[in-house]
Amino acid sequence: MKCEHCTRKECSKKTKTDDQENVSADAPSPAQENGEKCDTSKHKVLVVSVCPQSLPYFAAKFNLSVTDASRRLCGFLKSLGVHYVFDTTIAADFSILESQKEFVRRYRQHSEEERTLPMLTSACPGWVRYAERVLGRPITAHLCTAKSPQQVMGSLVKDYFARQQNLSPEKIFHVIVAPCYDKKLEALQESLPPALHGSRGADCVLTSGEIAQIMEQGDLSVRDAAVDTLFGDLKEDKVTRHDGASSDGHLAHIFRHAAKELFNEDVEEVTYRALRNKDFQEVTLEKNGEVVLRFAAAYGFRNIQNMILKLKKGKFPFHFVEVLACAGGCLNGRGQAQTPDGHADKALLRQMEGIYADIPVRRPESSAHVQELYQEWLEGINSPKAREVLHTTYQSQERGTHSLDIKW
Repeated sequence: MKCEHCTRKECSKKTKTDDQENVSADAPSPAQENGEKCDTSKHKVLVVSVCPQSLPYFAAKFNLSVTDASRRLCGFLKSLGVHYVFDTTIAADFSILESQKEFVRRYRQHSEEERTLPMLTSACPGWVRYAERVLGRPITAHLCTAKSPQQVMGSLVKDYFARQQNLSPEKIFHVIVAPCYDKKLEALQESLPPALHGSRGADCVLTSGEIAQIMEQGDLSVRDAAVDTLFGDLKEDKVTRHDGASSDGHLAHIFRHAAKELFNEDVEEVTYRALRNKDFQEVTLEKNGEVVLRFAAAYGFRNIQNMILKLKKGKFPFHFVEVLACAGGCLNGRGQAQTPDGHADKALLRQMEGIYADIPVRRPESSAHVQELYQEWLEGINSPKAREVLHTTYQSQERGTHSLDIKW
């Protein structure tokens, strides 16, 4: 990374990309050629946030445990001049918790007159963009309004963390490392939250594969470093994930919460049953011989299109659907585990799936830091500020004036 105002050698380093040749560390910057001195007021604090689905890729690619991969990645990024490296799991905590509350509210409000179900997840930017631009209002009305983990992480870094560091949002340059190219579009399309004063939550998104290319071209013998947290000098002591086979686990966590909140049923093990294929599965809760909750996971556009057809025909008996554009889920994002000719590296993916499955699961409700942030940052769990920061609205083409005509 290079600041055009810097004359220092370490600020002159560049990394090679597809459209850029390597530049020597000794090559002069434009400011250096003009004899200018480094203007430190132009410097920004560099923050990188890493999605949990990216870590198994680095672990498998470099033959490391997921914990060692996390520390190696953090150490490498800091050797490039990055100041802080965060894990986005805490942002997914907020996204899931807000989605849980919204589903329970929709379930209780749903009626023949007000069809608030099914609720469709909104964490996948490829799916959301398709819904907004192609499907229109009848579908977007069913999108969960909780922001995606990437959007929440943007607010955590540019609002909460910036305040802790006495920085304005524009003084932070925030990079997301994600398994999928659609996250780049999400960063560009995201509305600008008022609290960020015109600054985007994510300034740049790099895929896991792009980061791996930079690592392979750089020095991998750097000192490992623990991942930072948003809470002072406290470090992340271990890698955790949510309860999804290849995603952030909205379905499993919302299912458990709804079972307890609506029917006082404790669900420990969420059992999936494949329907059309392994990327279209259902989860049900029965009580007194009746199915009272019916959830589905629809991954890949072939399954999404089938879902939409059934929704429009009123023959889709699900209360909730976890929708992801990538077949196989987030681990199978096109931004990682690809062969040189652009196909999925199936052997590497199988290895990644095993690594991801072995990462300890953490339920969002168990995070003391999240509860503290609700009070300290958001002024309460159901406060107007929490609603403003953690929820969004959707732009869509008007395809009709009414919601979906779905029979239950």
